[in-house]
Amino acid sequence: MAVRAQRLIELHHSPVAGFQYHQGETVWSMLQTGMSLDLVREPDNAFDACAVRVDWQGHKLGYVPRTDNVFTCHLLDHGERVSAKILTLQTGNNPWDRIEIALFLAP
Repeated sequence: MAVRAQRLIELHHSPVAGFQYHQGETVWSMLQTGMSLDLVREPDNAFDACAVRVDWQGHKLGYVPRTDNVFTCHLLDHGERVSAKILTLQTGNNPWDRIEIALFLAP
């Protein structure tokens, strides 16, 4: 019996919110497009009950924006595997333009 490769289902693209407040600048020179990122639920976050933190190798880069996080938050809360990868990295003054990520649902 042939084994079928499992494919990730792309959910959406998103900037990383709050980049300027966390450790993104510290690790900026090590980040590359295509790198995997960790998504961590923060249900006790004082600012957003659906907060989904974006980490790279233990460094907090920011969050999935509040406008984009409800669906992802519910998936994670129900035990689904959601992953993220870096799509684009840009230098510049606007922190919302620094990192764009893609979120995926693993079957």
